[in-house]
Amino acid sequence: MTRFIKKNRSEIGLSPDELIFRGQQKIDQVLLRIIDFDSTHLTEDAVKTVKEVSEFQHKNTVTWINVDGLHNTSIMEEITSAFNFDTLVMAEVLNTEARPRVIEYDNCTLVTVKMLRLDEQSGKTIVENLSLILTKTVLMSFQEQKGDVFEPVRERIRKQKKRIRNGGTDYLIFALLDIVVDNYLFVISILGEKIETLEETLLLNPNQNVINEINNYKKELNFLRKSIKPAKEMIFSLAKTDSDFITESTYVHFKELEDNISQANDASDDYREILSDQLNIYHTTISSKLNDIMKFLTVFSVIFIPLTFIAGIYGTNFEYLPELKYKYSYFIMWFVMIVVAVGMLLFFKKKKWF
Repeated sequence: MTRFIKKNRSEIGLSPDELIFRGQQKIDQVLLRIIDFDSTHLTEDAVKTVKEVSEFQHKNTVTWINVDGLHNTSIMEEITSAFNFDTLVMAEVLNTEARPRVIEYDNCTLVTVKMLRLDEQSGKTIVENLSLILTKTVLMSFQEQKGDVFEPVRERIRKQKKRIRNGGTDYLIFALLDIVVDNYLFVISILGEKIETLEETLLLNPNQNVINEINNYKKELNFLRKSIKPAKEMIFSLAKTDSDFITESTYVHFKELEDNISQANDASDDYREILSDQLNIYHTTISSKLNDIMKFLTVFSVIFIPLTFIAGIYGTNFEYLPELKYKYSYFIMWFVMIVVAVGMLLFFKKKKWF
């Protein structure tokens, strides 16, 4: 299946606010986890029902609700009803192939972005859709499957780091997006190391395996850029959003996100140019080797042309050739042929043709 665009025939003509899961089921059941905190207390628990989750929206604390798995539309409908979200919000969450963007609604702000990670076995990049719903006291994150990518943020909350414990949901969404962008930089750096190492192999031993690796890296990099470029647009839009749910102090941190995502985007562009240069180097090297071979063959072909001419004359079957009855004719012919061959070699050497 294509890695760049996926569209099922059954989705054509559906209403934009219809709650239908548009993606691939990656876990068996939906998991709900809650972290509720302020500067003095912390509550962390896994819950089973949406009713347990909805009770936290009326508290004055910061509540982070993480939902792993998006395939159960009945749970999504319950969340939509419990938090009074527009159905368009949850429809966007359920569309895992949606482009990263920021959408403002009356009672929330929706942020969608792609998370990247490397598969250690295949070496390919795996993409997962992440949706974040921001309100004044609640931040909801929706992942396609359970993972530990946000564990560093949870650890900061558990260890009572002042900035995150005293911040609101807006700072929490920055912390999560910061993890996402850091993973972009990590994935690009791993791919970049392979690309830079390939350059040494390219100069020493350009072969078909090298060209295959270059093409594979180009495909992988294009796949990364498919997620990074829209994410850059989304983060720049978020930094300019005049939202009631984002305080002025948090916009400073969004500027940091802008710098990081720009770095990731620039790195992907740089490595794309490097791969194009490597491809040119490969073709140039192969052409140069081919030219050397052709030059070598041409030199020897040119040398043997007069020798063949001489041998051809004396290989004819005419009855009367003056030199045939001369005692040293055979040795004279060889002497002439050797002088011609050596003379041509010296001439080619002087001209630096080889």
